[in-house]
Amino acid sequence: MTKRSKPSTAIPAARRTIARAASANVPKVTSPNPLGATRVGNRSERSAERRAAIVAAAMEEFVARGFAATRLDDIAKRAGVAKGTIYLHFKDKESMFEELIRTALVPLIDRMAAPPALAGPVRDAVERFAETFIREIISTPRADIIRLIVAEGPRFPALADFYFREVVSKGLAGMTALVQLGISRGEIRQKQLVQFPQLLVAPAIVAVIWQSLFARHAPLDAIAMFRVHLDLIFGERRAS
Repeated sequence: MTKRSKPSTAIPAARRTIARAASANVPKVTSPNPLGATRVGNRSERSAERRAAIVAAAMEEFVARGFAATRLDDIAKRAGVAKGTIYLHFKDKESMFEELIRTALVPLIDRMAAPPALAGPVRDAVERFAETFIREIISTPRADIIRLIVAEGPRFPALADFYFREVVSKGLAGMTALVQLGISRGEIRQKQLVQFPQLLVAPAIVAVIWQSLFARHAPLDAIAMFRVHLDLIFGERRAS
């Protein structure tokens, strides 16, 4: 049974990334009347802050209790808002979880999967992708979102579908483009890799799972593991 954590109205420092990301996606409303603009702007900012607090509280509850066991009452209490306030921003838990993905992961994946301006080897681009993933996902609360998808996605296929569409498909497209470029340049000899771009980033998922289950027993140097993995694909780097 999942251990229940004591709800808190404060957003822990480790989750402020989620709150800032949620708030940043809410557009500010302006008015041609300076006084009206101030009032509308203040309302918009307060609404954005409440929305961000709800998203951050939902993250805390999902991690502590699991998606299925989380109740809207618990989210409202942790966020410090009335339950009815949640419905002003979200229709249900699923839409809150989608917002977590949309604000915490989608912008990062869009940036990571964008076609790079390659002046150097393809391997360097893949290594930068891996290092960014490890630094900005595995070592942050964003990894909890991935773990929740792995754990509860089979029970909530709509969430898994959303995650695949908004995150996984974009990452795979970026990796496929890099593999194709690596093959065309002769950097990757195994041409069948283009059919399985998942293999290129498999250590990243291993690191997410390992970190949550076994890190206290056997700490994992995810970047070093990734570099060994890339040696298997691209060949070992020559000593300079």
